Parts: sequence; structure tokens; C-alpha cells
Amino acid sequence: VKELISQGLYEQTLELYKQEIHPCSSLLRAHSTLLPSLIKACSSSNSPHLGLQLHSMAVKTGSDSDTVVSNSLISLYAKFSFIQLASELFDTMPHRDTVSWNSIINCYLHNGCSLKALQLFKQMYTFGFVKNEVSWTAMISGCNANHNYEMAINCFRAMQRKGVEPNRVTLLAVLPAFAKLVQIKHGKEIHGYAIRREFDSDHHLSSALINVYCKCKEALHTAKHIFERSKVKDVVIWSSIIGSYSQRGDIIEAIKLFRRMRVEGVKPNSVTFLVLISACTLLTSLSHGCGVHGYILKLGINFDIFIGNALINMYTKCGCLMASQQLFNEMPVKDSVSWSSLISACGLHGRGEEAVRLFHKMRERGTEPDAITFLAVLSACNHAGLVEEGKRIFNHAMKANKVSLTVEHYASVIDLLGRSGRVEDACSVVSRMPMKPSAKIFSSLVSSCKIHGRLEVAESLANILIGSEPQNPANHTLLSMVFAEANNWVNVEEVRRAMK
Repeated sequence: VKELISQGLYEQTLELYKQEIHPCSSLLRAHSTLLPSLIKACSSSNSPHLGLQLHSMAVKTGSDSDTVVSNSLISLYAKFSFIQLASELFDTMPHRDTVSWNSIINCYLHNGCSLKALQLFKQMYTFGFVKNEVSWTAMISGCNANHNYEMAINCFRAMQRKGVEPNRVTLLAVLPAFAKLVQIKHGKEIHGYAIRREFDSDHHLSSALINVYCKCKEALHTAKHIFERSKVKDVVIWSSIIGSYSQRGDIIEAIKLFRRMRVEGVKPNSVTFLVLISACTLLTSLSHGCGVHGYILKLGINFDIFIGNALINMYTKCGCLMASQQLFNEMPVKDSVSWSSLISACGLHGRGEEAVRLFHKMRERGTEPDAITFLAVLSACNHAGLVEEGKRIFNHAMKANKVSLTVEHYASVIDLLGRSGRVEDACSVVSRMPMKPSAKIFSSLVSSCKIHGRLEVAESLANILIGSEPQNPANHTLLSMVFAEANNWVNVEEVRRAMK
């Protein structure tokens, strides 16, 4: 069993268990040390139910009191998000070691329970464990995975205060947090520490540093310097430097680097193409976008769903709806992003009815719309003036209660109702909003009221708008226009004086 595990042959390991070991339970009792290996095989081969059976076997044979077996089971439950089972097992363990604590903390971290993980992390002191760089690094990585970048940096600083020296992996874990929060100064400090510890020759660390420096335009030359000095230029570091220039909008330099990458014999991956497509989208550069698409086809890459979605978005932003539709139809697998992208494309190109048909087709095909999908179809209804259809879709989203509607969703349907002259319906939606209406919503309603001659309502709403944003001159101008529409020139002059 252990030989098969060492070679990564997890399916074969489990087959051996089913055919040879499980029928002879006495064999497993005699060799209970096999359990951790079998549990690992379950985890690696996506077999949670067999893992549960092994847990039962451990209880029957009394092996559940073995710390190594329990640790293996906690890791298994963490992978398959069985948080409750992992927690109960941890709580009933007669003996816990550092691995036990790390396993349960990772379980909470990777399932989005950062605060609980932090509480357990602090409890380690109570039980006399000394935290090492591995524990701290796991905590930092988990915080990043859950987008708690401030917490990741706080853990890194606390680690140093406790006298635990960060290793190369710790730096790799914390650098993305500095990049996300655009803390270039601290990124430079990490860079200096890496040089002193001679970690800077690691190309993965170089890639992480490039991502930090690219967040600041003035530091882009430093990113390029790190890239040029790197002895090993693999696809990761090439993608990082290409992405750096793409994010800054320098598509020409990004394309040049991509061509140089190809000349030097490095094969691009999906990340490389995603950053290039993203740059073409931002610049609405159809020629470069078609060029990147051509490269993908020329290299014979079966692009994944992320590249497909990115290309749909790129062609949409560049005004090529037909190309977006063709790509969508050719994609073997489509997710909610694929459908939302094409629905949005139809809306942007004035094809509201087609967008609505796609929305219903998406649901018929078994893909659940998310918040982005609803926003895309509501916007399409708004552009095309499809009032009843937009209202039905909005009401369905509210009743289904599966999607958290944001202020943007409400703004879209309120604008749709207001433009069509259904001012009372629009105001009714505003009064039922679970959040505070934005200034944009009131501004939209004022404009609708003015267009449809509901000047008294427009005046009332404009005053609410001024009360919420008294320093915004556009709000005063809007009120002035309402008075002008009603030929109330005295109040027009009064608003102008107030503005001055």
C-alpha cells in the first residue's frame, strides 16, 4: 500500500483495499498503520464516502485514538468541506500534536472560517505548542485564500514579533497580500530581506515580487530589472511580466514580450493568454485581440472556459457581437459567466429581446443565473425598454431568494420603470429597498419625472437628492432644470444663488 501511495497510484491503492484488505478485516486490525495511507488515497482520489467507511473501521479497531489516524481524517474532512465532522473529531482526540492543530486550522481557513481559525491559532499557546514558520505560513496562506489581506499581513508581523524568522515559502505567501493592498514600500522591504537571505534567486519569488512592483507605474522598471536578472525564466515569470505591462495598459510592450517569450522557446499557458486578452479588452484593440486569438488557434491550444469567456468579453467590448456569439456556440462547456457575458453583449448592442431569450434558455439548460446574470439581463431590458419582462425577471429574483440583489439591481429596474413613465411603481420599489437608495437612483427618478411631466414629484426627489449630497453641483442643477420646466423662474434664480 505504501509503495503505491509513494508513486501516486491512489486509485490502485483503493482497488487493492476493496479486493484484498477489506474482505479480510483481521488483516486491517493487524496492520492498522495502513489506515493513514488509505485515508490519504481517499483524499487524493476524491473518494469521501470510502473515507467515512475507513473512519468507521478505525473506531471498530480502536485505531481512532491514534493521533496520526485522526490527523489524516481531519485533513480528509477539510478537503471535502466536512467542517462539523473535522471539528468533532478534533474535539474528541485524546492526544493532539502540532499537525493536529495545523490540520484543523487549515480546515477552517480553506472553508472560509477565518475568525474561527484565528481563535484556534491563539489557543495553541494555551496548550503549550510553540508555533513555527510552517504554522504561521499556513495561517498567512489561508487568510489570502479568503481575501483577508490585512489579516495576512498582521499575522506576518506578529510572526516576526514572536521571533519566528520567515522562510522562502512565507515570503511567497505574504507578497500577494502586499500586492493586493498596493503596499509597495513593504514589498521593497521583503525584497531586501530576500536578498539578505539569498532567496532572491528563486524564480517563484521573483514572479511574486514582479506582481508587487507592477502595481505602481513608477516601480515598473524594477519589475523589469528583476525579470531580466532572473536566471530561470519559466512560463510563470514570463506571464507575470507580460501581465505587469498589460495591467499598465502598455499592450505594445506586452505583445513584444510575448513574441520574445515564443522566440526563447517558452510555451505560453492559459494565464499568459488571459493577461493578453485582458489588455486587449481594456484598450478595445480588436487587431491585437484577433492576433492573440490567432496565436491560441495556431498553437493548437484547446482553450479552457476562462479563455473562452475572456474572448467573448473582448469581442463584445470591441463591437463584434457576431464573433462573441460564434465563440459562445463553439464552447463545449459553458458556465454562468459564459451566459452572462453573451447576455450582456446582446444588451450592449441593443438586442434586448435576444438577451431575454438567452436568459430563459440558460435556465432551461440547467445553469442557475447569479447576481451578474440578473444585472446583465435587467440592463438589457432597460436599454430595450422591455418593461414587463424586466419587472418579471426582477420579481423572480426577489422571490427566489437565491441571489443577493445589490443597489445596482434596484437602480436598473427603477430606471426602467421611471423611463417608461411608471413613476409610482418606481417610487414603490425605492420604498421597499432593503438598503439605502443611492444618489444615482434619485437622480434617475428626477430625470424620469421631468420627462413625463411629474414636476411636483421631481421637485420633492431633487430636494432629497440635495440633502444627501449638498456639495454636488449636479444635484442643484437638476433642481434648477425642474423649476425651469415648470416656468418657475423665481426658484431657478434662488437655486443659482444658493449654488454660488
